[in-house]
Amino acid sequence: MTIVEARPKLFTGQHLPLVLGVIGLVTLGAFENRAVGTALPTMVREFDALGSFGLANAAPNASYLISLAIAGLWSDRRGPIPTLRAGAISFTLAQLLVGTATAMPMVIAGRLLSGLAEGLLDVSLMVLVARALPAVLRPRMFSLFAAMWILPSVLGPVLTGVVTEQFGWRWVFLGALVLLVPSWLLLRPAMRQSADAAARERTAEDAAELAAWRAALPWALAASVALFSMTLAGDHLEAHPFLGGTAVVVALAVLGRAAVRVMPAGTFSARRGFPAVVAVRGLGGAAFAGVGAYLPLLLTLQHDFSPSRAGVTLSITGVCWAFGSWLQGREHGIERVTVLRTGLAFMTLGLAVTSLLAWTDATTWIGLIGWGFAGIGMGLSSSSLSVLTLDLSDQSNSGRNTSAGQMAATMSIATALAISGTLLAFNADDPQPWVFGAIVTAGSVLALLGFLAAPRARRSQ
Repeated sequence: MTIVEARPKLFTGQHLPLVLGVIGLVTLGAFENRAVGTALPTMVREFDALGSFGLANAAPNASYLISLAIAGLWSDRRGPIPTLRAGAISFTLAQLLVGTATAMPMVIAGRLLSGLAEGLLDVSLMVLVARALPAVLRPRMFSLFAAMWILPSVLGPVLTGVVTEQFGWRWVFLGALVLLVPSWLLLRPAMRQSADAAARERTAEDAAELAAWRAALPWALAASVALFSMTLAGDHLEAHPFLGGTAVVVALAVLGRAAVRVMPAGTFSARRGFPAVVAVRGLGGAAFAGVGAYLPLLLTLQHDFSPSRAGVTLSITGVCWAFGSWLQGREHGIERVTVLRTGLAFMTLGLAVTSLLAWTDATTWIGLIGWGFAGIGMGLSSSSLSVLTLDLSDQSNSGRNTSAGQMAATMSIATALAISGTLLAFNADDPQPWVFGAIVTAGSVLALLGFLAAPRARRSQ
């Protein structure tokens, strides 16, 4: 008699604590991300520090990039647990600093720690999932990652507003710590298992890893400073166009040079294997985020949408992204690279349709349907890239590979936003339809480039 081995399930006694713990941390991070945007205006008014608004917004981006570089190498050398622990401690300190702040410098320090925590947690959770879950369950796990952003995206701003009005903005940050403790306790069994594996692997460390650590960190720091400077310069483009524009160009040059040094060799030519995965992640991230950042403004200026109606794009983004991620997590038997290309095709066509909002007088619902298709494509492709990252990695480099993908997305998105922001700033007095049309069309072109590069995102022969 043939014994058929049962397929592993995600929500079973063996994996359930890990799944719930990861869901808790992802949800916590998503709520914190959405809460800041709602609470920060109240905070700067209370401290009479409106001039620090841009600084407080940009601070996490500066520390996020450097923390990704640290987290990737640290997770590979010591396993994900020390990195995860450092991320949880950083998150706790960040919330305490902001929640008990008596002046804006404390808020900015807390925001810097928040970016550090985000990078450490992003990488360590991915490495923990890679070590604790069989490969067949990873697509479903990544679909849960996306789903956990829906509730914070839809309810986060409203809930934050209620808490701010009824109890004060401080409880938005202090209250977030309530979810951290149970999530951490649920992760402990998987953490112990991973710690045992890491202890066995330490004998394989070599001088090359140490050299890579020393070489990557200064360039990651340079990229962080460039990203921070670019954000601040963009805020002053309208008032000081020449100085602001020069600062943006210099920051972009530094960011580009740093990207060459911290990205895997072959990334910019989309070389077959993991470099192509990194390249596609950068292209897809820049395409989608670069359009999403300006779509509400486009609807407000060209289609007379109210702020609340324009905000519907955020709901479309969350729901469609999660739906696309859910689709890729199903057991469909389709090759992962094919799923990736399908997602990028959806994104390319969806953004092309969305561009009709800028180029023509088309009914807005047509453009929003296009944006919905782009969101589905992002869900299909983003989760597939996470699966491919782990499929093309082993336990000795999964941390660095994860951080490389995240850094590529962060730097490419920052570059797209800087260029788009500069274009808009120089036409701020009377933004013409072609400005938004160029931004959305550029997103579609970037997605198309990702589609063309996607077939190389498979293991080298």
